Amino acid sequence: LHRDNMLKLIGEGFYDDLLFHRIIKGFMVQGGDPQSRDAAPQKQLGGGGPGYQIDAEIGALHFKGTLAAARTGDQVNPERRSSGSQFYIVQGKPVTEQQLLSFASQKGITYSAEDVERYTKMGGTPFLDNEYTVFGEVVEGMDVIDKIAKVKIGNSDRPMDDVKMTVKVVK
Repeated sequence: LHRDNMLKLIGEGFYDDLLFHRIIKGFMVQGGDPQSRDAAPQKQLGGGGPGYQIDAEIGALHFKGTLAAARTGDQVNPERRSSGSQFYIVQGKPVTEQQLLSFASQKGITYSAEDVERYTKMGGTPFLDNEYTVFGEVVEGMDVIDKIAKVKIGNSDRPMDDVKMTVKVVK
C-alpha cells in the first residue's frame, strides 16, 4: 500500500519542489509535507498531507537508507496509520551489538547475524523497528542523504536554508 501510494504521488508530481522540512543529523531526514512548497522561512511544517492516511504495514527493520512512512504518535494514533505523503529516510549511525540485544529484548525481535552485522557496520535506527512502516530503501546515493543531514538547522529541526526535493522513479 505504501509503495503504491508513493509511486502514485510521484507520478502526479506531488513531491516536486517540496522541502526536506525536518532533519536530525545521525537520525533521519523527513519530507513530504505539501505545506512546505514555497513555505515562509519560519513557518512551522510537518502537519500537512494529501488528506488521507494509510493503514500500517509494520514489520521491516530501520537500517541506514531505509525509506519509511512518517506518522503521528501512538497516543493519538494507536492504529499507527501512516501519513499519506510524509516519509523519512534513515541516516542513522552504527550501534553496538549490546545496544541491538537490548532493543531485541525490549521489542521481542530476533535479529539475524546479517542484521547484526548491517546495524553494527552501516548503522540505522533499530529503536524504530516494529514502530513504523518501512517501504523502501536507498540503494544508491546515500552520500546525498549524508550531505542533507549536515545542513544547519533552526527551530523544529527545519533547515535554515531550504532543501528542495526532486523525486523520480528509476526503473
